[in-house]
Amino acid sequence: MTVEVVAALREALGDRVDVSSPAREAARSDRSGHAAQGTPLAVVHAASVADVQTTLRIAHATRTPVVTRGAGTGLAGGANTGAGEIALSVRRMDQIIEVSPTDLLAVVEPGILNADLNDALAEYGLWWAPDPASRDISTVGGNIATGAGGLLCAKYGVVRDAVLGVDLVLADGTLLTLGHRSVKGVTGLDLTSLVIGSEGTLGVIVGATLKLRHRVPGQRRTVTATYPDVRAAAVAAAAVTAAGVQPAIMELMDTASLAAVHDLLRLDPPVAGQAQLTVQTDGPAAATEAATIVGILTDGGGDVTMAADDTEGERLLTIRRSMHPAMARLGTTLIEDVSVPRSRLAEMFDEISRVERTHGLQIPTVCHAGDGNLHPNFIFDGPEVPAEIWAAADDLFQAALRLGGTLTGEHGIGVLKRRWLADELGDDQWRLQRDLTRVFDPTGILNPGKVFAR
Repeated sequence: MTVEVVAALREALGDRVDVSSPAREAARSDRSGHAAQGTPLAVVHAASVADVQTTLRIAHATRTPVVTRGAGTGLAGGANTGAGEIALSVRRMDQIIEVSPTDLLAVVEPGILNADLNDALAEYGLWWAPDPASRDISTVGGNIATGAGGLLCAKYGVVRDAVLGVDLVLADGTLLTLGHRSVKGVTGLDLTSLVIGSEGTLGVIVGATLKLRHRVPGQRRTVTATYPDVRAAAVAAAAVTAAGVQPAIMELMDTASLAAVHDLLRLDPPVAGQAQLTVQTDGPAAATEAATIVGILTDGGGDVTMAADDTEGERLLTIRRSMHPAMARLGTTLIEDVSVPRSRLAEMFDEISRVERTHGLQIPTVCHAGDGNLHPNFIFDGPEVPAEIWAAADDLFQAALRLGGTLTGEHGIGVLKRRWLADELGDDQWRLQRDLTRVFDPTGILNPGKVFAR
């Protein structure tokens, strides 16, 4: 059957079907550090909606599993493709179909990169707000499939808040147009929201209607504050939120993560034990809000500095955006993604410290402090996550749930967190969600083994 499937794909799609060893090997993994067992049958480089439909019709007829891929920048193993599976890449579907400044929307293909989209929107004075740290290399379709977030979420929302509709190809090749172009729309069930964050288990996203914003006027203000420890920084961040000030960005780096980035960028080492909070305001009230934030951070014991201009502000944010390459230099990294209520941020950092002591590890952590989303990093050697790392991660996940939090704020479940999903959802909701995937994909060929597998 394997030979017949590949032959059918090649007959229908020609050289868009790649069976070379490098392509198939690359499709096994994403940026999570995890790789699928074996290599896929082929990588289909879809160039159109018709290509996606053809691929799925062949897969459906032959009961061949299909894993959709974008840029492969995911951090949960959700797009990893293994033995007996087809890797369906939509990266080449990267066109902007329409931009409507009047309606503040854009219609795009899934393979376009975040940064490329916003570069193109700049001439209209518009932007798409989701701002993952991987914006230069991640695709819009991948952002939608994982429900991505980023640095600007606290003020401007996550991907779910910026998508009006999606075009979705089901497992049998049926094309659905979900959602609407209007600001309001409550006809029937909200299937668009169901698809967002579904990680390729419901269908293949082949287009999206995006909600845009006008570019924010005025000069931004960027503030950094260093604290003697990460708990003090977390308390200060919560104080900013409690004061009713709404920064565009508020990022926290603990001692280990700050030291690693300084080393990567060849900056002077930070003071031992020091943690850093970086806050940026924007809009007409940016200067006033920044002044208020300076007062709050200073009252919280921070050593506060205001950037002189946008250039210096971006340089300071480069420190935060350099976290992933800094971690990669330390070894293989399991980049985690728990979220807690913002008022409990300091408690979560206490829990991370406890997990470090209990398991004899150092867990460098950065945090989107404006929305309570933490990224603890587990560093180890080798390609597979050792049992002791999973034990520490389990301890940390359960702590987040005890604090009223969630297993993932923006990376998704994929393969790495599927074993904990029922812990958060409960058995009844877990079964209901799994059963919903079977309505969309009765034969179970879409991204099998991801999200709901036990």
